[in-house]
Amino acid sequence: MTEFIQQLFNGLSLGSIYALIALGYTMIYGILRFINFAHGDVFMIGAFSGYYLAILFGFSTSSTDISLLYGLAILLLSMFICAVLGFTIEKLAYKPLRSSPKLTILITAIGVSLFLEYTGQLVFGADPKSFPTLIENKPVIQAGGAVIFSNPLVVLITAIVLMVILRLIVMKTKIGTAMRAVSFNMTAASLMGININKIISFTFIVGSSLAAAAGILFGLNYPKIDPLIGILYGLKAFVAAVLGGIGNIAGAALGGMIIGLVETFVSGYISSTYRDAIAFGILIIILLFKPTGLLGKKEIEKV
Repeated sequence: MTEFIQQLFNGLSLGSIYALIALGYTMIYGILRFINFAHGDVFMIGAFSGYYLAILFGFSTSSTDISLLYGLAILLLSMFICAVLGFTIEKLAYKPLRSSPKLTILITAIGVSLFLEYTGQLVFGADPKSFPTLIENKPVIQAGGAVIFSNPLVVLITAIVLMVILRLIVMKTKIGTAMRAVSFNMTAASLMGININKIISFTFIVGSSLAAAAGILFGLNYPKIDPLIGILYGLKAFVAAVLGGIGNIAGAALGGMIIGLVETFVSGYISSTYRDAIAFGILIIILLFKPTGLLGKKEIEKV
């Protein structure tokens, strides 16, 4: 039971990172009906933004000082950097192709992804970097032999807070109402006076900000980062979005948690060799038996 509790908490912590990345995939799909495959690389840029900001603020891999104020500043600045990046990508790469076939936009998204990956290798270097210690990872909860450390706890709490804020924005604000209207019917929303360009840009800004937060939280839990981390973790977050129901915000959060838990339990009780295979195996199963995902709804497409 002790090991189960430990694995459960570790799975929730990892799943919360997947959930934050998956939310960007699902929000953009909900608005524009295409998969932004460059989103995983925005997550990578967020991690490196946090890395260099932490060094700028005087943190190192051997730091043991706890400064929540500095940590929050690094998180917010990284989110701002990625928000600007997401806004720029949408304006330069996707907006000119908005009326083009979906395949054209998909190929463009892959091109943007490759551009970010190899630019990252050129600028940051191909070798893995050790993420600075923002918070000392020490035991904070001990119950029944299970030990909960501070970093996974901070990751889980921060992710939950960000997901609650996103939920409030989407459900309780005017721009959130506009987002839901555009997602439901873009043409009708435009006729009602909603600024479609503004809503799309806002969606990219929010999704990219959440990816940046996921990058910082990833650095706290898994202190080795490199310019290609966005490939694998981005794909797993995409699996989480499909599992929960692509286009459904709650589904993305649920899917992320499930993928994180499954990976952790497979690594803990079977073998870490199979953790990636299990994640993509789930994608195949969900596409075969419930392609709309756990919380997704069937849509009738007129042709």
